[in-house]
Amino acid sequence: MKRLVLTLLLGASVLGGLRAQDTKGYLVGSFESNSILYSADDVTGAQRPDGNFGTNNYLKADYYAGGFSAGLQLEAYQPALVGYPGNLEGAKLTNYYMQWTDGDFAVTAGTYYDQFGSGILFRTYEDRTLGMNTAMMGARVSYHYKDIASVKALWGAPRLGMEAAPETLVRGVDGSLSLSSLLGMSGTTLSLEGSLLNRYEPVSPIVEELGGKASTTGYSARLNFERSGFLVKAEYVDGGEKMYSNPNILIDGKSHLVKNGNAQLLEMSYSGGGLGVNISARRMEWMESKVSYGSSETNNALNYLPALCAQYSYAITNLNPYIPQPGTTSGHINSGEIGGQVDVYYNFRRGTTLGGKRGMKVNVNFSTYYNLKEEGSFVPKTLLWRNVNVGVEKQLSRKMKMQLLYSMQEYNHSHGVGKGTWLSNIVVADLLYKFTPTFSTRVEMAYLTTFEDQKDWMSGLVEVNFAPSWSLFASDMFNHGDTKIHYYNAGFSYTAGRTRVALSYGRNRAGMVCSGGVCRLMPAYTGGNLTVSTSF
Repeated sequence: MKRLVLTLLLGASVLGGLRAQDTKGYLVGSFESNSILYSADDVTGAQRPDGNFGTNNYLKADYYAGGFSAGLQLEAYQPALVGYPGNLEGAKLTNYYMQWTDGDFAVTAGTYYDQFGSGILFRTYEDRTLGMNTAMMGARVSYHYKDIASVKALWGAPRLGMEAAPETLVRGVDGSLSLSSLLGMSGTTLSLEGSLLNRYEPVSPIVEELGGKASTTGYSARLNFERSGFLVKAEYVDGGEKMYSNPNILIDGKSHLVKNGNAQLLEMSYSGGGLGVNISARRMEWMESKVSYGSSETNNALNYLPALCAQYSYAITNLNPYIPQPGTTSGHINSGEIGGQVDVYYNFRRGTTLGGKRGMKVNVNFSTYYNLKEEGSFVPKTLLWRNVNVGVEKQLSRKMKMQLLYSMQEYNHSHGVGKGTWLSNIVVADLLYKFTPTFSTRVEMAYLTTFEDQKDWMSGLVEVNFAPSWSLFASDMFNHGDTKIHYYNAGFSYTAGRTRVALSYGRNRAGMVCSGGVCRLMPAYTGGNLTVSTSF
């Protein structure tokens, strides 16, 4: 496979060189380093790697000349920070590609990222916060016919850890047809889309006897409609056959279960006159898609299943975030989930009764999810998650801005095994005051009250900014209801041009770290953190 990829890279380089020989090229790049010196902390049981040090580093460079582009990424984990997937270790040139674009035609050889539809069927992407990088190593060809139709075909092996998965091969085709362009529909967007994805990974003779197949195929069918501020997206996904370990192996003697994955997604929105409404509903079962069935690492995902609920930026609101349930046999059998969310925004304009002199923004969100009553069912069974939140943003004066948030969260800590839930009520006040155009202070105060788990929490943060260079902060999150532990942090950052350096020290609670609705478990740690990022 590597020989074929190198041949494709050479071909793309020759085509790109011919195309770009009369075009002046340019180089862009970036460097990011995140290092932690860990400290012993008997209070929290903080974890420390050997040598009490961890560092994640990324160097990326891309070259562009006309329709030709090429790039690479070097990564070094010496060792990886605590909590990151165990298959990230050492230093290696992990990504490298060449691409040639000529009008409506494009070909890519090497590593690339892509997704079909919403990503339920297939998505490869990078998220450094999660330690996720599933770039495809192979080739991709795409063609666009005016604004009417497009098609792309891809082939390759998704990345797992520091290199492409040795035995997994993915092939896929994705296409779209714009009916509105084809029929000349003015003011309306109407399109049909579809995808076909084949995944191959050898299976053992035992799994094959149970019905497992090395080659499985899934597909996605999608409809998109937009007119006069209204938007509707509908998607049906057949994920193909998937293998799961059998928790009842001692009873029926089967080591694995073969399940057929499927999902349905409906998204609707309206915006106009200061009002924005977003509605999403999703049902899925047995939709966990892995790069390799032999790996249990958190970066072993071949699709994208984010939590479709309110995403928070405040630490105290993320103590128990919702983790989607696509279907699992780990500890218990749960075929999937069903639920959705409603998100409403309204901007009270200046001069109105509620808007006042400077206007006011209000956001209301409701989301709820249940596991499925039985396999193949659309009937909800046990509550997994429920969240109601109300946010208000108000410019009180030329210098002062206020944000208030209330969130009620009900969370099933057994992930549907039992009916018991934890209920918490959270209030947050976020105040920003600008003394001068370059000097400002932000104060954040939050309180969580609950009768479950570790009982009540409170948190506070003070941030002082001297634009455009300096920023200082100090924060504390205190569990005064049970453990009486303070999770303190303090630090500063300095920015000069395209370079930013940040240094902090603190205590971090064990829990989920989330990005884009996807989460991974982070163990408790205490230490000093140095972050350096720059671009050129």
